[in-house]
Amino acid sequence: MPPVHGKMPILIVDLDDTLLKSDMLFETFWNSVSTKWTNVFMAVSAALGGKARLKRWLVDHSFVDVSTLPYNQDVLQYIKDWRAKGGQTALVSASDEKVTKEIAEHLGLFDETHGSNGEANLKGITKANFLRERFGENGFAYVGDSHADLSVWREASDIITINASTSLKRKVEEIGTALHIGTAKADTKSYVKALRPHQWLKNCLVFIPILASQSFSVQNIFSAIAAFVAFSLIASSVYITNDLLDLSADRSHPRKRSRPFASGSIPLSHGTLLSIGLLCAGFLVSLQLGTTFLAVMVLYLTVTFAYSLDLKRRVIIDICVLAGLYTLRIIAGGAATQIPLSVWLLAFSIFFFFSLAAIKRQAELVDLKNRNELAATGRGYHVDDLNLMSQISISSGFLSVLVMALYVNSPAILVLYKSPIALWGICPILLYWITKMVMVTQRGQMHDDPLVFAVTDRASQVCFGLILLIVVGGAII
Repeated sequence: MPPVHGKMPILIVDLDDTLLKSDMLFETFWNSVSTKWTNVFMAVSAALGGKARLKRWLVDHSFVDVSTLPYNQDVLQYIKDWRAKGGQTALVSASDEKVTKEIAEHLGLFDETHGSNGEANLKGITKANFLRERFGENGFAYVGDSHADLSVWREASDIITINASTSLKRKVEEIGTALHIGTAKADTKSYVKALRPHQWLKNCLVFIPILASQSFSVQNIFSAIAAFVAFSLIASSVYITNDLLDLSADRSHPRKRSRPFASGSIPLSHGTLLSIGLLCAGFLVSLQLGTTFLAVMVLYLTVTFAYSLDLKRRVIIDICVLAGLYTLRIIAGGAATQIPLSVWLLAFSIFFFFSLAAIKRQAELVDLKNRNELAATGRGYHVDDLNLMSQISISSGFLSVLVMALYVNSPAILVLYKSPIALWGICPILLYWITKMVMVTQRGQMHDDPLVFAVTDRASQVCFGLILLIVVGGAII
């Protein structure tokens, strides 16, 4: 760190993707939308007045807890070392000055703070001119991360890059000697994790109409596979959007804080683009399966967004919606293959998935109880609701078994099975499995998603295997 006029230059630190492993423009946008979905349109209107005005509007219509933001620990340590050597520091960002000052006050590491003021966007040439006028030519060292910072580095005495790409490093070194902290690398695992491929297991429900009707034609199989792909693409888009909307809640959760967007391992801008791209790809596939399937997918998307933005906060309605979304996958399978769905199948699905949705909420309440918290963040439930929720879980599950028993005893089953009496064996297996799921949940051993738990649980695997053997045996023996 060479001295300037006999003293250390002031260290200027950028905020977005530098001090933070995030971008406050996207942080405030998604936070405002999570509060009120119509803010999407208001934000577009604000953007017509320029980027600085958009940033000010978003800050005024959002609340981001700066204490939970993903800070870059390497940058924080560099700032602390600079101050330990007697240097001054300033946080200067294109983010709105309101949130920039809030972050600076939280960290307590800066002597000055500057940001966009709602009129001027403090970025690129504008930032370079501001810093030169305030601190003089070569009167400051600068820590940045992007090509937009090149004009600033040309005015700086010291060049420090954060996670710079190879092309950016090359351009920076044309300006002068630089210190590079971190490297730009694609964290493929984080991107795959953001898609939540394990959740695609739910989309196997589109194959249920084929299995239930025993209509195994090549056309039906290919249509079901296409439906699975469409559902997986659109579902992953929804999962990413949900993660972006739930950033604050996830960062307060002991497990969810490690999710890619909450932890800052994937830029929020990438998540926004990825969500849009997956959604478009999913609907392109859906178009190939006919208007009925497309209508089901539009309904699925509408309901999931309504759930994410509002319905998940409404007691009981939320688990009704979750059960409906599971059942909608079966309806989508019927629409893709043009196989009529029986009332028995739909009735069983509604009660069965209502039970799983209640188990999911039961697991969250058990987790809250173990953490000595009273209410779920962003939900309408309290720990006192735990006993009631467990009763809902088991009673709804048992009702699904009752529907199964009535179906096994109905004339409709004679058309599909040679030995329908064998299917009675399914009922005690389901009674055992549902009771075990509720008990495991009550003991705090349930995964965030009951279906994911069921796929990895040995007892559940045995139960499903036995049910499959019974169904196949009843059909062919």
